[in-house]
Amino acid sequence: METVSDWDTAEFIETREDALAYLEAVIAENDVQFLLKAIGNVARSKAMAGMEALYQSLLREGNPSFITVMKVLDNLGFRLNIIQKKAS
Repeated sequence: METVSDWDTAEFIETREDALAYLEAVIAENDVQFLLKAIGNVARSKAMAGMEALYQSLLREGNPSFITVMKVLDNLGFRLNIIQKKAS
């Protein structure tokens, strides 16, 4: 019988381009909890020294503050941009 192991997204994020593509795809889903988990996965993939508490707050079920999200993104070398939605 074949065994199935747990999937760990962080293991497959190897480059900044991987991280960016992943985050862009997640943002397109328009799901805040999914986005928070994705940012946490990217942070974990980079093994951010001294930042464990910050990215762990994104992985747990909860509601981290916006400033926490911004700090993690900044430490990853990313920032949020606001763009106008295309009219349907």
